[in-house]
Amino acid sequence: MRAFIIILFLAISSSLSAQTYTLKSPDGKICLDIDLSDGLSYSVSYRDKQVIHPSPMGFELQDEPAMHKGFTLLSTPQTSSQRDSWTPVVKNKHARIDMQWNETHLALIEKKGEKRRMDLFFRAYNNGIAFRYQLYSSPKIGNRAISREMTGFSVAGQAHAWAATYKPRYTSSQESEFNKVPLAGFSDQTLTGLPLLIEVDKENYLAITEANLDNYPGFYIGSSSTDTKGQALLTTKLSPLPGEKEDGIKARFADKIKTPWRVVTIGDNPGRFIESEIVQSLNPPCAIEDPTWIKPGLCAWDHWWSGEVKMETAVAKEYIDFAAAQGWPYMLIDWQWYGPFNQAQADITKPAPQINMPEILDYAQKKNVRIWLWLYSTDANRNNAFEEAFALYERWGIAGVKIDFMDRDDQEMVNWYHKVIKKAADHRLMVNFHGAYKPDGIERTYPNMITREGVLGEEYAKFSDRIIPTHNVTLPFTRMLAGPMDYTPGGFLNVSPARFKKQSPTMMMNTRCAELAKFVLYESPLTVFCDHPKHVLGQPGSDFLQIVPTVWDDTRFIDGYPGEFIVMAKRSGTNWFIGAMTNNMARTIAIPTNFLPTGKYVLEYWQDAKDAATTPTKIDKKTLVFEAGKSIKIPMVNGGGYAAVIKPQ
Repeated sequence: MRAFIIILFLAISSSLSAQTYTLKSPDGKICLDIDLSDGLSYSVSYRDKQVIHPSPMGFELQDEPAMHKGFTLLSTPQTSSQRDSWTPVVKNKHARIDMQWNETHLALIEKKGEKRRMDLFFRAYNNGIAFRYQLYSSPKIGNRAISREMTGFSVAGQAHAWAATYKPRYTSSQESEFNKVPLAGFSDQTLTGLPLLIEVDKENYLAITEANLDNYPGFYIGSSSTDTKGQALLTTKLSPLPGEKEDGIKARFADKIKTPWRVVTIGDNPGRFIESEIVQSLNPPCAIEDPTWIKPGLCAWDHWWSGEVKMETAVAKEYIDFAAAQGWPYMLIDWQWYGPFNQAQADITKPAPQINMPEILDYAQKKNVRIWLWLYSTDANRNNAFEEAFALYERWGIAGVKIDFMDRDDQEMVNWYHKVIKKAADHRLMVNFHGAYKPDGIERTYPNMITREGVLGEEYAKFSDRIIPTHNVTLPFTRMLAGPMDYTPGGFLNVSPARFKKQSPTMMMNTRCAELAKFVLYESPLTVFCDHPKHVLGQPGSDFLQIVPTVWDDTRFIDGYPGEFIVMAKRSGTNWFIGAMTNNMARTIAIPTNFLPTGKYVLEYWQDAKDAATTPTKIDKKTLVFEAGKSIKIPMVNGGGYAAVIKPQ
């Protein structure tokens, strides 16, 4: 009845002569207002508090007047209340996804001049809003070119954000810290990546990102000056086409083009954003007719982390043995397997002389382990080499490809991603992009796109001191909101900050228990394990890595705050896994277990030993029986963590 009332309200208030339109979320807590009276603008309220003030919309186009005002409705707005229930092929967070939203479509046409068309689509969910544009061909014959998207996000100037800053380059691997900074410090020179988590105040949070990125450049956040009302206008910055300057062409199109969805998750606790399925749900359903061959799991990764590259048949077998011993389905053969890369003579179909690929593949098959192969993006693209290579890899029985060093998200590169993902699916290959832009939910449509980087991950511990506990407990609230991230956890040479050194084999500046917790906390259906077998096999905590899944039937945020600590619970079948990490502050947290059905349970847990602050490899492993509803105490030393599995008794 409530949805009917909302739709009826829209139908009554939306006529061809109306200038303002209102769309509410199904629960009525989020209110989206759209205004055509002057320039195009929108605003958003949450629980009667305005969290996005009137913000501009529209486009600047090459050799055309800007499209941002002077519109009238071409037809009566189409409004509806919708529901989408579906089962994901790869269960990143939930075994079943049920989304409800209210939607309106405004078909606009200019009152004067060339009477160009533009459509706006708005959705209001219970935990956020999304909107996108559709542009059409010009009355003039020929291509059109977008030079600027005018979408803004006007937020209270005293707000803070966790920002990953990439200025001055749009071309990057999107590997950065998300540092908490005041929005008032943003400027037109700022280039901040997404997702952007914003704390309006302690009761109101926003997270800006995008979904369904296709035939369009990725977008970043900048800012115009804070206005006299104390509001910071965050601006959209699109990645330019190759060879174009920052103020040059961002996208070309001849016929109609749809932008990605601009997504703003809204709520009173940023941890709840981790549970959200908005980004994935804004993508089309699965396009692969039979996706049963797509299998998540843990993956061993060859020698680079533990020393310099040893691209030899014997080394590959050593890591295959490691995967088999741990019960993992995959092993990744990384760079140099086909010899020197990023060279004209590089051939991604021919292994280097010291690599006996048939022997490796036969050995892996006998161990019930499948192989992933690394590719340099330029080598894969040269003369469309990936098309022949993917067919060959399918004959070899390769599980997937890790493609690296794209470091762009302009329109051409976005389209290349799609071409590669589709061709990989044709040959039953999964894909892991490194040197990549953030996820956009394409894993719903092409679930063979199983994970990607675009994250300041654990590899940086080898050559920097940037992988610190504060960063680790910020990622779930920021980068992970966009989707799976191949952080490559698993460093077992755990040391205190005072003992940390940049070296090979690589050290990790957190406790062993914190390392185990990453396998629960970090979303990545293909989780690539970084360390050497001799550091892991038989060591404390290796047993947890034999039982932890990489996909989940349910995901619950329990407690935490960006940069301070995080506790999450995830269900696989009837078992619940707990992961917790803290920053450089020791803390003990009591978590409720009211997410469990009534009954008795067995808790098996791995927690920091009392002296883990000085000897971070030390673990206390224990078991206890408890009743559902009873709190579990989680003690963590500085840089510490906690991992557990809960099973019905």
